[in-house]
Amino acid sequence: MIACRTLGPIEVSVNGAAAPAALKWRKNVALLVYLARSPKRARARDHLIGLLWGDKADQRARQSLNEALRTLRRYLGAGLESDTTQVRLLAGAVDLDTDRLETLAAQGNYEAAAALVRGDFLEGFSIAGASGFDDWVGAERAAWGTRCVDVLLRRVEQLLAGGAVGSARDAAELACALAPTSDAAVRATLRCLALASDRAGALQRFEAFAARLSSEVGTKPDAETQALAERIRRERTWRLPARGAAGEAGVAAVDWRRATLVGRAGELALLLDAWATCRRTSRTAVAVVEGDAGMGKTRLVEEVVTRARLDGAAVALVRSVEADLHEPWSGLVCLARDGLLLAPGVAGAPPAALSALRDAGGGAARPAQAFAEVLRAVVEEAPVVILVDDAAWCDGESLGALSACARDLAGLPLFLLFTTAAHPPCPPLDELRVRIGRELPGAAVRLGPLSSEALRSLAHSVLPRYGEVDLDRVTRRVATDSAGIPLLAVELLHAVALGLDLQQSPAAWPEPGRTLDQTLPGELPDVVVAAIRIGFRRLSADAQAVLTVAAVLGGRVAIPELARASGLDDEPLAAALDELEWQRWLTAESRGYNFVARIVRDVVARDMVMPGQHQRIIDAARL
Repeated sequence: MIACRTLGPIEVSVNGAAAPAALKWRKNVALLVYLARSPKRARARDHLIGLLWGDKADQRARQSLNEALRTLRRYLGAGLESDTTQVRLLAGAVDLDTDRLETLAAQGNYEAAAALVRGDFLEGFSIAGASGFDDWVGAERAAWGTRCVDVLLRRVEQLLAGGAVGSARDAAELACALAPTSDAAVRATLRCLALASDRAGALQRFEAFAARLSSEVGTKPDAETQALAERIRRERTWRLPARGAAGEAGVAAVDWRRATLVGRAGELALLLDAWATCRRTSRTAVAVVEGDAGMGKTRLVEEVVTRARLDGAAVALVRSVEADLHEPWSGLVCLARDGLLLAPGVAGAPPAALSALRDAGGGAARPAQAFAEVLRAVVEEAPVVILVDDAAWCDGESLGALSACARDLAGLPLFLLFTTAAHPPCPPLDELRVRIGRELPGAAVRLGPLSSEALRSLAHSVLPRYGEVDLDRVTRRVATDSAGIPLLAVELLHAVALGLDLQQSPAAWPEPGRTLDQTLPGELPDVVVAAIRIGFRRLSADAQAVLTVAAVLGGRVAIPELARASGLDDEPLAAALDELEWQRWLTAESRGYNFVARIVRDVVARDMVMPGQHQRIIDAARL
């Protein structure tokens, strides 16, 4: 059997081996591919002569066709039939990648279908003096370009649903190369760049696309593309240290600790499906992400929230700490101030409700009703995502109000997203969770330690130059020292990239039945503590000062306290906080900043605070 790869530069093989030179002559290849793409794989002799040998006299043209057929028959055998009027390929004689692409796409196997796409149909292939054949190639190239772009974009969707942003970008870039003026292809690329936190790159790509459309087609990007670009333009701009300027190692700190999301493809797909269902059906959906400390709950939901913003959703979030449990309505007021009161549809809310939320402290009159009225106005304008991080520490009154909103606004595109640990119990959230799949669409996700396969994938992304043997070795060591906890695995792998030697740990940990939150710094393996120290020392001096203050003060720390205790002015403080949030040391909301993981805060407070500095920080913060 002869196999032809036509989606890109032509490749011909015979029974799995490279085709002989005679078979690869241009007109032989052209005849083979043209017959394989013809209706019923058959054509009249006169038609083929006119297509490929129209520049020759009739007798010489017929001789050339006969010679080409003899060459093909040498490798096709009975798979090629011809008589005085017609030439026909039998079923199974020639395998075309275009046929396989259609079969795979019909099966929904876009991974395998997209792997067949390498470029334009018969890229760079033409026949001198055969304008009819070149016209046919042009038409096929346009048709297959459209089909391949569709397959690639579907593959992009699959990859993004699993968190594989880098691979998705590669597929989107190929789609753009095949269809440089396609709005759908450039939108896929813009989304990939935005999800990779390359806001500037995404905007540059949009501007280049707009300029190309203007010069080549005389049009502008369509409304959907312009809207996506505008949403990306409104995304946060991060103030980060210049490359090579941060940390003792003299290595760029920009990408530190922002590892690829691995091992969570199934969980991410469930959450994104719940969000898509919410948008598509305009029904309230609820998702709960549960897991012990360090399992990546915040990292996972931030991925969902970023995508929701790109989809045009209004987002409101609250990150709870233990003290919030005893502050009635504090969660609701923060959600309003951090998101709802800034959303485009808020102007349609009743003035009294707006006034109640704007002026409210914890003791606002009718806060639940005011919140519901404002939320209804906003969600009637655009989908809304509400994120409650560490919901177990959110006050019960706020959680009860959100549960009531899920009931009262069930016919609107509202997505309620919660993260929580298994302990302590959270009855209001438990009551809402049992409604998932019954009254409300949604998902309940439980995060556990990363598998060996996921850790190996993470190790490969951080240590791309490692060979198979070294990669296996470091994966086994990290699995033991991190217990599969993503937070610690990332710390260890990045420290290894900077030269940390992972020695044998005295014993596996944590102890049975204990979580990372129940672990003291002294109980961590020495290599984990060393990795945290390396990460700390790679921060800029200002970021180190701010992180030390946050560790000493503990809990959620307001910006004025951070400023007083660190002694930094507004601009350097803002840059330091951006650096710490970008590198996932701290999480933020309008009320202040909190450590992503308590155990990391404890290590910093124990090991990174100089003698006498502890009390000076406390005194300065209280001024």
